[in-house]
Amino acid sequence: MFVQVAMYPSELPEQPRVLIAGRVSQAYGRLPPAALMLLAVIAVELSWALATFVLADVGESGTAWLSTTFAAVVFTLISRPKIDGRLRKYWLLVLLFGLTDAAMTLPFLMSLQHGVPLGIASAIAFLGPLGLAVVTSRRLIHFLWVGIAALGVALLTPAIGDDLSMVGLGFAAVSAIAWAAFVPATKLVGRAFGGRDGLTFGLWASSLMLLPFAVAEGTVLHADALSIGGVLLVALLGAVLPWAIEFSVIQRISARTYGILVTLEPAVGALVGAVFLSQAIGLSMWIAVACVTIAAMGVTLSDKSEQ
Repeated sequence: MFVQVAMYPSELPEQPRVLIAGRVSQAYGRLPPAALMLLAVIAVELSWALATFVLADVGESGTAWLSTTFAAVVFTLISRPKIDGRLRKYWLLVLLFGLTDAAMTLPFLMSLQHGVPLGIASAIAFLGPLGLAVVTSRRLIHFLWVGIAALGVALLTPAIGDDLSMVGLGFAAVSAIAWAAFVPATKLVGRAFGGRDGLTFGLWASSLMLLPFAVAEGTVLHADALSIGGVLLVALLGAVLPWAIEFSVIQRISARTYGILVTLEPAVGALVGAVFLSQAIGLSMWIAVACVTIAAMGVTLSDKSEQ
């Protein structure tokens, strides 16, 4: 069982703290990875939808920096990371983790700001872990699913420059590459530090990397309290809850299985975009999202024994 740190009130005496932590960890650890990942996917897509309402007031870099910093503060308070020799020994892993986090978050927000619908942006970004799932596989049938995913991308081609911004899609592609790198980076950090210490240190590293972009952008310096509050809610839905779930789940499963379990990311993104953002996408775009989702499901069905 990976989860070693539970969230509990600081005023409790030590023995009840340990008891509660143990019970919460046991209950959390018994939940199936698929159920945990579905909860994380829904939370992330809702946070992206909410982020579109604050980007104009806070900016893409400001939103990324504020949400990451808030998540780092929360995990620092609940996990109480130990600053010891591990940090000196594995500082490079911490920087790698922070870089992958920053490179996932900021480009994705910039993709949305360039008008790419949430479902399409999620589908492009999702190609990162899906590609990793196939690259780490030795089964030829997985390349069939790669072909289906490629078909989905090809269906988006006619809309580039018309309904879809090439620049926006480019940012989504950067996020996809970072997402693929995030999976092994998270595993390495988790093994090096244990608990959520590596996650907390990595988020602080990501926050420091994003800070210069936020300052250069300058929008966050003039944001009002309501917009800042919106970003904090984005952080809770899109960073705190999903990071807590995904960081733990990734320690329990393989990199390929993780890519499989987030199979509903594009479909949930398209649904959230349609319901909450009124982002009507055409039939070909829906088929493109379906292709990516089917490809991931195909990997799941052809590799059920992988765990």
